[in-house]
Amino acid sequence: MEEKVAGKEPIDLGKRVWLIDGYDSGLPERTGIYVIEEEELTLVETGPSPSVPYIRAGLERLGYTLEQVKYIILTHIHLDHAGGAGLLLADCPNATIVAHPKAVRHLVDPTRLIAGAQAVYGALFDSLFAPIVAVPQERIVAKHDGETLQIGPACTLQFLDTPGHANHHFSIYDPVSNGMFTGDTAGVYYCQLAREGVPFFLPSTSPNQFDPDKMRSAIARYREMKLDRLYFGHFGMSEQVEEAYRQVLRWLPIFVEEGEKAYAAGRGYEQLRDSLFARVKDELRQQGVDEEHELFSYIRIDAEVSAMGLLDYMQKREAANAQA
Repeated sequence: MEEKVAGKEPIDLGKRVWLIDGYDSGLPERTGIYVIEEEELTLVETGPSPSVPYIRAGLERLGYTLEQVKYIILTHIHLDHAGGAGLLLADCPNATIVAHPKAVRHLVDPTRLIAGAQAVYGALFDSLFAPIVAVPQERIVAKHDGETLQIGPACTLQFLDTPGHANHHFSIYDPVSNGMFTGDTAGVYYCQLAREGVPFFLPSTSPNQFDPDKMRSAIARYREMKLDRLYFGHFGMSEQVEEAYRQVLRWLPIFVEEGEKAYAAGRGYEQLRDSLFARVKDELRQQGVDEEHELFSYIRIDAEVSAMGLLDYMQKREAANAQA
């Protein structure tokens, strides 16, 4: 029997783009799935497998069937963005997965993805991500930097190779809205604060391919395109494009500095998480955000994952320097 969920109504972002809340980790406004209403119905991201029932419900509320889905585009294959791809694809007989070339083998054989996530999340893995379903090779199309995909008479998406958060990460430019589906390249957007008049963005430095220089270069590519919109994996759309760049690029060296101090002192990721969280909380307190605001629980989760990635980056950087 098909699982039914309540969820929320899809959010109309205008420019024929809708946002479905995938309730990642059981949390509202955590990870989003985008629907582009074109001749070839297109989704961007799937979230983890527990988000798939919300996608089904969201599409139904928009008046679409799963048979109408033609493309499912994954910005990258971290499980919170793409873990549900195989499960959703099984219900979408006419759909093709579109992914970064470096992502394809992990979609076909997710063994390493599963093992890596189990090492991090332990006993929580099943509730957060299971099941991870392999994707048939013949139902995947890889898109390299600069390549395109026509999904409607007046819409040809363009793909940009944008490492920094992950090496298997691309971004998708939508010419109709002059917007970019950024995955995690341009950080995390806390839309809950934006609604209260405090637009807030932080970099996402999760393991295990974080590279601050590549992240800066990717954001520079965005900047050159003079975009009007950014569609964030976490969570929602912002038209405050320059403010997003400014904040992420300001916080990026702060995160790296905290990571360097923690690594030099031999501190673990929990202590680094606490120092990152304290700096962010202090800043928001100065902007008038109540320290009991529910959003701090989200930021603490993000700080923990970013701390893991920062320490991993420090370890790899030290090893590379030792070999140089």
